[in-house]
Amino acid sequence: MAKLEVQEKNGTIFCPLKNAWLIAKPEEKVRQRYICTLVNDYGYSLDQMAQEIKVTNSQRGQGKARADIVIWKNKSDKDAKKAAFIVVECKAENVKIHVEDFYQGFNYASWAHAEFFVTTNEKETKFFNVDPAYLPQKLEEVVAIPTAKDVDNAKKIEQLKNQTKTFTREEFTKTLQSCHNIIRNNDKLSPEAAFDEISKLLFMKIRYERQQKGTKVFTKEEYIAQAENYEKNIRPGLKSAGIDQPYMQNLFNTTKVEFKDDHLFEESDEIKIRENSFIQILEKLQNFNLSDTQDDVKGIAFEQFLGTTFRGELGQFFTPRTIVDFMTEILDPQEGEVICDPTCGSGGFLIKAFEYVREKIERDIKEQKDKLREDLEGADFNSKSEQEQAEISEKIDDMQSALNTELDTSIENSRMYQLSHNCIYGTDANPRMARTSKMNMIMHGDGHGGVHHHDGLLNVNGIFEERFDVILTNPPFGQNVDKNQIISEADKFTDEEMKKKYKEKYGTAYDEALKQVDDHIGKTLLSLYDLGSTSTLTEVLFMERCLRLLKKGGRMGMVLPEGVLNNKNLQSVREYFEGRAKIILICSIPQDVFIAAGATVKPSLVFMRRFTVDEEAEYARCKTEALAEVTALHQAELDSFENAIAIADSLTDSLKDDLKDAHARLKQAKKDKKNTSSIEVEIATIKQEQVDNKANKKKAEKELKDLKKKISEEVKPVIKKKFDYDIPIAKVDDAGITTTGAASEGNQLPQLVDEYLTYRTQNNLWSDKHLAYEYYQNNDCKYCCSLDGKEVRNL
Repeated sequence: MAKLEVQEKNGTIFCPLKNAWLIAKPEEKVRQRYICTLVNDYGYSLDQMAQEIKVTNSQRGQGKARADIVIWKNKSDKDAKKAAFIVVECKAENVKIHVEDFYQGFNYASWAHAEFFVTTNEKETKFFNVDPAYLPQKLEEVVAIPTAKDVDNAKKIEQLKNQTKTFTREEFTKTLQSCHNIIRNNDKLSPEAAFDEISKLLFMKIRYERQQKGTKVFTKEEYIAQAENYEKNIRPGLKSAGIDQPYMQNLFNTTKVEFKDDHLFEESDEIKIRENSFIQILEKLQNFNLSDTQDDVKGIAFEQFLGTTFRGELGQFFTPRTIVDFMTEILDPQEGEVICDPTCGSGGFLIKAFEYVREKIERDIKEQKDKLREDLEGADFNSKSEQEQAEISEKIDDMQSALNTELDTSIENSRMYQLSHNCIYGTDANPRMARTSKMNMIMHGDGHGGVHHHDGLLNVNGIFEERFDVILTNPPFGQNVDKNQIISEADKFTDEEMKKKYKEKYGTAYDEALKQVDDHIGKTLLSLYDLGSTSTLTEVLFMERCLRLLKKGGRMGMVLPEGVLNNKNLQSVREYFEGRAKIILICSIPQDVFIAAGATVKPSLVFMRRFTVDEEAEYARCKTEALAEVTALHQAELDSFENAIAIADSLTDSLKDDLKDAHARLKQAKKDKKNTSSIEVEIATIKQEQVDNKANKKKAEKELKDLKKKISEEVKPVIKKKFDYDIPIAKVDDAGITTTGAASEGNQLPQLVDEYLTYRTQNNLWSDKHLAYEYYQNNDCKYCCSLDGKEVRNL
């Protein structure tokens, strides 16, 4: 059978299902190309298909719906007007696939009793199993539709209907683990090194399938055919140019170029597995098309794969999903807020924050679409003529297309572009984990551009003081920063082109950010931090780092060892934060949660909000008043000690003069050869008085110092009483994960999220008002915070 080709001329395109030339609108081009795909790749014939079929669902009292392409099981079913088998809805290439946009196709698929529904914009194609109840909102995404030869194969069709996204996610996770085992068995690499090779191959596959626009999967057969062509026709020419590399390496080099700006791979990186392993892995992966970077199938599967790969030695880089979800939901990041994790590990917090805000944007866009559609259709849509309905439908399509641009990360200044490029930041000092975090984010959708391989205690890119609304992090525990770690020239950022770019983006604040390193060359890292003289513990320093990174009024959630909350040696650390931030929640979780990740310390989840400008002023006022009140209680003692010191100072001067006079008289007596014994006794007496006076002064000074220290300690509870606020404390016995890392059944964290939302809303802990997009563009994000004091309440 001859291959069906798309025909275009003079701004028109041929439509074989209508045997007519139509205007080549973007959507029409997509439709005709997909018709060719159905014929050439799936084996359907033109005589079992139709284009732009309309139907009225009188039972539901709704108007006409249309379908771009309808496929019957055979020509006879079509001629007999039996139920359709597959319905296809097409959109222009720039319209992102969102199922709510295809309501007309949904309606037709359900009304026509079709078994499958397809949405496509050529770049991206999604398949759905139509629910037997014919409710569009219950369409379930599956991995494929049947080919023409399988339309009567009930077993095959049932199998496809069961191949849902959830099923695929589980299968993909297992497949990744199988690929990992292939490398470990064939190439004898460590788990971490094997993971690196899997990552390379995954991105080679993504690159290939992106180029195919989702229409072709990178298979073993495809690779072998291309490799043969490469060896026969391309490699000889490269050899003569002094370049000799196998096809597998050539593919990887091309992939490195494709992802160069993402800094996923080092320039010197090479494939370190044998070709036999490479081909075996391709065969394992060939059921999965990875071209759609926003597909949560591969994102969650990749994350689950990370969880199993990095247990043990690298387990500290992986925070369990239940904890990540809980902490993100507690802080409730909003659109327009800037979010950071300065110890991002595998990227769990950044990914969750990205997805969390993305869902808010998508919900908002959907509400706008529903409202505009309702306004455009009006109450009398069903009574309008077919032409009027068609015009309204076209307006709805245009509206959807315009709103969908806000959901496209590739369109500059769209809402999703702003989220992806300007709101997500992270660093990790481990190069493998920084790279893994980027890959993980790409697998989940986007937002990876703000992630860096860098010391989280030092400024980089947009990560500097008072930049962030929300910080979520699980810093390294129980380690110490070396007291002799010096900031050197190697720590300076020297890329002038990027510095210029960052200065344009962040303004004068970036110049100040650079001074953190540039002005401290030769000094210790600890000297950059107030608490560096108190503690060298990494968790303590990162607590201060996070506080500094927050804007005034910004909030943070941290996984911390419980010792930070109750260790006597860290009392000064707690006091440091009490004077700069409010504790908005402490949640004690079982030690079991992090055992699978190799941690042995009992953890707590601590949430704080940095003081607003008003709260800083209020705290300073409370501190001044408290100091005055307590000082007044000890004023008599203070005066007594200060008076004693003053008397001692006066006596010191007097005794000094007396001693000088006595020495002069002694000298004269000796010159006159007179008896000097009485003068010598006088001098000895004066010197003893000096010793006694010095001791008395020292004693008074110590007593004064002790009294001031006592006053300082007595001031603290008075400040707390004056600057009183509620500190909610919660204890959960089941945090959704067992000691083996498996999910537990009695996760109490979701319930706590609900309780806390009610509590923090009632107490106005921070504004939960949606940040309007125009405010985000102007960086005008503010919080309204209550200072009303309340007793501690346990949730």
